[in-house]
Amino acid sequence: MRLIHTTLFAAMAALGLSACNKPADTTAPATPAADTAPVADTAPAADAPPAMMSSDAHANTSAVAELAATQGNAVKGNVTFSLVDGKVHVKGQVSGLKPNSEHGFHIHEKGDCSAPDGASAGGHFNPSKEDHGNVATTPHHGGDIPNLKADAQGNAVVDADVSTNVNIGKGDDFDIIGRGLIVHADPDDYKTQPTGNAGARLACAVIKPAP
Repeated sequence: MRLIHTTLFAAMAALGLSACNKPADTTAPATPAADTAPVADTAPAADAPPAMMSSDAHANTSAVAELAATQGNAVKGNVTFSLVDGKVHVKGQVSGLKPNSEHGFHIHEKGDCSAPDGASAGGHFNPSKEDHGNVATTPHHGGDIPNLKADAQGNAVVDADVSTNVNIGKGDDFDIIGRGLIVHADPDDYKTQPTGNAGARLACAVIKPAP
């Protein structure tokens, strides 16, 4: 009987030792770390504007001017300045001119049309300090533009190059944005200093960045 008890005790001890030596179960799921939580989707919506676009991206290459008549006149118009082959070009229409007439047309130094006669726009825009002349030759002002030529109804189509030494939107001394635009009563003779003898100011505008 003692032998049976001894045998049973030995067997139970062996089983206990075997259980103690069993490797720990490593298959239990690990608790996710705090910083492994799913990251919110930050991709832009399909209809979102491109990241590189900005509200003034277009203003860097184009500008507009709305001409309003000075006191006692009826001239008005709208023009757009843009870059064509790297050069500033102006296009648009002007109305209210005398039929079959010709008129000086210049960028002026100040974007101020507050004076009834347009005198608040100052003189010709001339950042390089040149003599006045024809934009097709040298020298000429930065603000020199070819004359407007009205048809039999007093309308003129604007489609001309501006001086090659000005720009749109660079923010330097040669930038036309913020300057004035003037239609004169008489044709520019392209030689009289410093205005071309173009006479009174019929209409004035402030050149602004294109919307």
